[in-house]
Amino acid sequence: MDLLPFIDIVEDLNRDLTASERYQRMLEVLHRSHSEHGARCDAIALLKLEGDELRPLAVIGLKREALARRFKIHEHPRLEIILQNRTVTRFEANSPLPDPYDGLVANGREQLHVHDCMGSAIYIDDTPWGVLTLDALSAGAFDHLDPMETRANIAAVAAAIKTSQHIETLELRAEHQHQIAQQLMTSDSTHDIIGRSQALQAMFTEIQTVAPTDLSVLITGETGVGKELVARSIHRASKRAAQPLVQINCAALPENIVESELFGHLRGSFSGATSDRSGRFELADGGTLLLDEVGELPLSVQAKLLRALQSGEIQRIGSDRTITVDVRIIAATNRDLQREVREGRFRADLYHRLSVYPLPVPPLREREKDCILLAGYFLEKNQHQLGVARLRLTAHASQLLERYDWPGNVRELEHLLSRAALKAIREQGRDSRVISIAPHHLGLQEAEPDTARGPDGLQPASPAEPAYGLRECSEAFQRELIAGRLQQHDGNLAATARSLKLDRSNLVRTMARLGIARQ
Repeated sequence: MDLLPFIDIVEDLNRDLTASERYQRMLEVLHRSHSEHGARCDAIALLKLEGDELRPLAVIGLKREALARRFKIHEHPRLEIILQNRTVTRFEANSPLPDPYDGLVANGREQLHVHDCMGSAIYIDDTPWGVLTLDALSAGAFDHLDPMETRANIAAVAAAIKTSQHIETLELRAEHQHQIAQQLMTSDSTHDIIGRSQALQAMFTEIQTVAPTDLSVLITGETGVGKELVARSIHRASKRAAQPLVQINCAALPENIVESELFGHLRGSFSGATSDRSGRFELADGGTLLLDEVGELPLSVQAKLLRALQSGEIQRIGSDRTITVDVRIIAATNRDLQREVREGRFRADLYHRLSVYPLPVPPLREREKDCILLAGYFLEKNQHQLGVARLRLTAHASQLLERYDWPGNVRELEHLLSRAALKAIREQGRDSRVISIAPHHLGLQEAEPDTARGPDGLQPASPAEPAYGLRECSEAFQRELIAGRLQQHDGNLAATARSLKLDRSNLVRTMARLGIARQ
């Protein structure tokens, strides 16, 4: 018995090959072995059983389109007979049974009337895995094959397939765990929602109500209110807390990449796809998927997302294989999705699927004195990061924070205090026992001559001051700044956003809110 085919098949298991490459090389080894023994084999196919269909994984001598075919077993009697027989099946050369490869042979022959045909079912652990078929265009081509050697070849293929499947499973598991670890490493899950206001307590009650269920939650609220923290709170209080919370920012990805990020892709399915990759749905299997900024999804992707939510099934780009996932969906947006639906920018059916349990997050201006609690938290964080002893707000600085209406909400407060801390450290010295943050460090009002300031730098209010609030002045400043940068960059939104240190989508929304027309 010639052992070279077996050696080649085993050696391929040690090579860094994809499953498709490994299966193709198996067929090449068998084809070469038959040729060396004088049996001309014109077509070989390896087909995997999937439900009531056989799907070609690798072929030799058949047109490439054969790989896209799905052979219904009850429609192809030869394949059905092969699958039912535990030994090698060989058909008479003039068998009246139709051949599944009629019109698919690479030499252009339309029908296979008189030819040699044989095949064998492949069993893995006593379970039918698929079939291997061999066809020769000349009758009697397989007459001189040694039956024992043919069975040995089939057994070698089955053993190699079983080992290959173990390799694929281990590789997928390792890749899956690696991607989950990346998700966990890049996510900051240590922050809690800080505040004692009545509005926040009402939101906590909503979180406790919906968290133990698997209902889809739509978190709404202005930019910077902490929608991501709310999503993490829901996940931590859910039955899925031990599984990953996987996040995708729908606004931060180009349209041609969003689908790959959601559903994954196979190597070579598009330019730049150099390896197989799991999508966020697969990574979140058993856990929670957070669709942040879901209102930014293109309509084309919305349709595919809806199908995934309805069926619980996804397909990687470039693959026909269906993957079943068990994922709880939390979506977040600062858009009015009902208005987006009315104006045709968001699918109504997807909106209803996502908003099973709507959960609004209150803006900071409606949270009473929560901004002072948050300020204490952020200053404690800053003093550790900046390596100083104590950062404290003066009384007048606290009053100013309470009077401000925070259009950027908690995120604006955090960034403002980080800047103020740096200014105060620069002014008072890093080694000071206590570093005090005064109103002029906050930058929430125009600086006046020092003689006009109070003892901690606060400008006294005057009854003759104009009747414009801080928000109106802030928005006027934003309009002027954005308009100037747009002119500087010839209306290029991407360049303008970079110069302002904003995401392009955030810039567009800010322009819409401020009534600034695109140039």
